[in-house]
Amino acid sequence: MADDPENTLILTLDTGPVTIRLRPDLAPKHVARIKELAREGFYDGIVFHRVIPGFMAQGGDPEGKGYGGSGQKIKAEFNAEPHVRGVCSMARSQNPDSADSQFFICLDDARFLDKQYTAWGEVTEGMENVDALPKGEPPRTPGKIVTMRVAADAS
Repeated sequence: MADDPENTLILTLDTGPVTIRLRPDLAPKHVARIKELAREGFYDGIVFHRVIPGFMAQGGDPEGKGYGGSGQKIKAEFNAEPHVRGVCSMARSQNPDSADSQFFICLDDARFLDKQYTAWGEVTEGMENVDALPKGEPPRTPGKIVTMRVAADAS
């Protein structure tokens, strides 16, 4: 389902494919940066270093430890989109403007995060493959992003 291929991400996880509808209407700078990183192949091979059942799966750190990023911070674009199952949002430190390349996918509703983290997309297909990621902080054998592509670029 890629009604708008320019605003659709195709994640190939080692657990299976996941389609994410990007929301530039909510977070234009974050969506632009994620697409830029995806097009550079930045996310390919990166693990989900933090997967908490009933909460979320977090990845996007090239070191796989939860402290790294691409080196380019993004100013917060907090919005009213509820953090419910399937919503994709940016991870950050205590500093609201510290989001970089790390993101998380809500495995369940996490409304306490609303308006404090930048929601930028939602899983439209393949949520069962996100659910299947190995659990842990970090998981013993972390699940990973094999590739992340903007649908418009996929052959």
